[in-house]
Amino acid sequence: MDSPYLLLLLLIPLVPLLFLLVLCFLVRPKSVKIPIKKRHVFITGGSSGIGLCIARQAAAEGARVSILARNLAKLEEARDIIRLATGVEVGIFSADVRDAEAVARAVEEAGPVDVLVCNQGIFTPKELELQDISEIRLMMEVNVMGTFHMIKAALPAMKRRVKETGVPASIALVSSQAGQVRFLKHRLRPETTTLIAGSEGSAMKADDVAKISLNGIKSGAFIVPCGFEGTMLAIATAGLSPQPSSLGAFIEVLGAGLMRFLGLCFQWNWYSIIQKCHAKKNKK
Repeated sequence: MDSPYLLLLLLIPLVPLLFLLVLCFLVRPKSVKIPIKKRHVFITGGSSGIGLCIARQAAAEGARVSILARNLAKLEEARDIIRLATGVEVGIFSADVRDAEAVARAVEEAGPVDVLVCNQGIFTPKELELQDISEIRLMMEVNVMGTFHMIKAALPAMKRRVKETGVPASIALVSSQAGQVRFLKHRLRPETTTLIAGSEGSAMKADDVAKISLNGIKSGAFIVPCGFEGTMLAIATAGLSPQPSSLGAFIEVLGAGLMRFLGLCFQWNWYSIIQKCHAKKNKK
């Protein structure tokens, strides 16, 4: 009588292994490594913050680095910082990503790109009802259209270079994942947002974010989360996003339900803060 149950118990550990084998067959595309040593890494928003840190780390790893931003003085200062830290001279290009022609000229002057990091971004820290439509339009032009301008300018030469060398290239889009990267504080940010951000622990340093980002780019990852919150959001929102890692897919499948539950816990805390803020406003 016990033998069927014993056999069943012995088979239970095989189920996740078989599932992992199925995922090995299913996951697409397969993972590829993106080398950066002696390759051209082009970074927008590279004069400060995360962009500057990525540029410095890429230069330290032997990449040929170009950085683009609007302010020439800040670009020159960033170049000096990188030179002092690594001994490497980086290319600097002053252009506004909203200007497609200026971006195209900068990319042509810099030469074929192997790794493009679109890191530029602005945000007006106000509640939506207080934002002017011109402020919203500016954010869209810089964050969205600026990224399209960069990719359109760099992609043709990137594809030709990959065809000639056989070495894979990469385009990375840097963004705030639900505010997980909060090393910058702003006095104009709404009180509710500040309280919610503060409830989630200390902010990550730009150097730490840059290191995680660069390692993610080199590993060929589609999503590169930072910290626990970023990992939770990446798993919970994976959906139809590519997953080149069988183990990563295994974790996403098993962890999606748990991450959803943790997300609801976070939201419970956020809405409690929102209710308190609204109650405070109504008393005034």
